[in-house]
Amino acid sequence: MTEEQSQEIEITDFAKIELRIGLIENAEKLDSSKKLLKLTVDFGEKGKRTIFSGIAEYYTPEQIIGKKVAFLFNIKPRTMSVGTSQGMILMAEDSTTKAFSLVIPEKDLPQGSKLS
Repeated sequence: MTEEQSQEIEITDFAKIELRIGLIENAEKLDSSKKLLKLTVDFGEKGKRTIFSGIAEYYTPEQIIGKKVAFLFNIKPRTMSVGTSQGMILMAEDSTTKAFSLVIPEKDLPQGSKLS
C-alpha cells in the first residue's frame, strides 16, 4: 500500500496503540539470522523486555546500545524460532533511498514515557 493509498483509521483505533520510549540496554546478533537483532529494552517502571527486530542490515549492536527510541509497547508477544518478541521498534523509511532511521525523541525523556 502506497502513502497515497493509506487506510484511514478512527481516533479510537489510534487510542488502542501504546507507544513508549525504551532504552536499548543490550543488542546481540544472532547466529541463526542475518536480519534479526535481539534487544534488551528498559521501559522504566514498565519493566524490561526482549524484542527481536529485523534491523541487523541497518544497525550494528554497537550503534544502538544506549539509545532511547520509540517502540510499539502493547503489541501481542510473538513467538519466533529464536524466542518471544515482546514489542516492536519504530523506524522511519526514506522511500526514495530506502534508508531507515530509528525514531529518537528530541529531548532526553525517561524510559517508559508514553507517546501520544
